[in-house]
Amino acid sequence: MSAPGLMIAAPSTGSGKTTLTLGMLRAFQARGVQVVSAKIGPDYIDPRFHEAASGRVCVNLDGWAMRPGLIADLASRAARQGELVIAEGVMGLFDGGASAGHLGHGSTADLARALGWPVLLVVDASGLGQSVAAVVHGFCSFDPQVRVAGIILNKVAGARHENLLRAALAGLDVPVLGALPRSAKTALPSRHLGLVQAMEHGGLDNFIDEAAALVEAHLDLEAIARLAGPLVMQRPETCRKLPAPGRHVAIARDEAFAFVYPHLLAGWKQAGAQISFFSPLADEAPCAGVDAVFLPGGYPELHAARLAGNGVFMRGLQEAAASNVQVYGECGGYMVLGRGIVDV
Repeated sequence: MSAPGLMIAAPSTGSGKTTLTLGMLRAFQARGVQVVSAKIGPDYIDPRFHEAASGRVCVNLDGWAMRPGLIADLASRAARQGELVIAEGVMGLFDGGASAGHLGHGSTADLARALGWPVLLVVDASGLGQSVAAVVHGFCSFDPQVRVAGIILNKVAGARHENLLRAALAGLDVPVLGALPRSAKTALPSRHLGLVQAMEHGGLDNFIDEAAALVEAHLDLEAIARLAGPLVMQRPETCRKLPAPGRHVAIARDEAFAFVYPHLLAGWKQAGAQISFFSPLADEAPCAGVDAVFLPGGYPELHAARLAGNGVFMRGLQEAAASNVQVYGECGGYMVLGRGIVDV
């Protein structure tokens, strides 16, 4: 049985997609719906928030970096794990890379078109009046293959503002399924690369409950669930996975090294690789006898002095490299393999 899916998108980044998605995940979960989440694009941070809200692993669907076969495989696996899939988009709906003859490559719209999932458009209405109709009309008509099936108005100033917005949208053939008021309680802190990580967010569970309460009070969740559509992208009979770098892989995992796609590790385990974890911040070294050490991305630059003084960790890396163990650093992990980090 394959669950239907729905894309949460917006005209631009900063419109409130993540907070809305978290609130919906927790609200549907509280109603007893087995909801599964996905995140469009190369994002390591938002999925951890999704997992805190739903209690389930969030899958990345990246139209820029992933082959269509892998996207179809991951989406179909997610659809078989619950009753409803909610996929949070990236940036604005049509924003993506530029390639020959194709603008918006890897965008949320690209994935919505390929997967067949309808779009719930989140509109930041804080600076809008009747012009909201032009914005919505433009997004609904820009690409007929991308179906914008419903509208959520966000950051609404009050009842008068909501009535004005709804009146402006009344002539369009797309339903308004909720209007969320402005709320300082549901603002997520951010830094470079995106939001502050879920593991660093104090009181995260209370924050998600606040978002869920807003969603329950102001959105028509039954109508939103009915918008979800079936997955049309066909899963390939075989999907080539990225091979593990060794039979036993030691992976750094803590607040400084947290950027790993779950499907990557699941594929390595399925192929028979043994995976162990160690914390550089806790001055732990990779365990003995491994074939490879993986330092994933994250925020090591925020902990550079502490990492530099962790002798057990540093000696462990050096001994592994001297023993011809493959040491692979990615993004922030690659930075740590250098002689130092210069703050400019």
